[in-house]
Amino acid sequence: MKYIATIEDKEFTVEIIDENHITIDGQVLDVDFESVSGQPVYSLILDGKSYEAHINQGENGLQVLLHGQLYDVNVEDEREKRLRAAAGETVAASGEFHLKAPMPGLVVAIPVNEGDQVEKGDVLLVLESMKMQNELKAPRAGTIERIRVHAGDSVEQKQTMLSIS
Repeated sequence: MKYIATIEDKEFTVEIIDENHITIDGQVLDVDFESVSGQPVYSLILDGKSYEAHINQGENGLQVLLHGQLYDVNVEDEREKRLRAAAGETVAASGEFHLKAPMPGLVVAIPVNEGDQVEKGDVLLVLESMKMQNELKAPRAGTIERIRVHAGDSVEQKQTMLSIS
């Protein structure tokens, strides 16, 4: 599984190969990562260099204290990133929004109908992919204009499934 770590607006692609090897942006590294006595303190040996990091959950992700510097770190897997992109975090407050499939899958349920008023965060569609059901939610309030798929339909990545105005 690949993860995307965002630190100060810079993205890094991290892939866990096995418990002793990872790649960061394609570069293979030897790694040893352990929690110290169940505390939010971690020992990290990365390519033979030793680091100690204090990691806590922050409001918008992780806060990592390393060498006296505090970093805000957001980590998401590829699926989460696609779902967030499909939800349109930067969606315009007006105009038509097209909900597109973030990945190929099977439409399991559509709990809305054309003409329904929806609020930001309402579930628009449930999509099953890789044996997981994903609730795709409204990025903003609006009216369901057109539903282009039905429960039971298979969809391709980026296929428009419904529209909100």
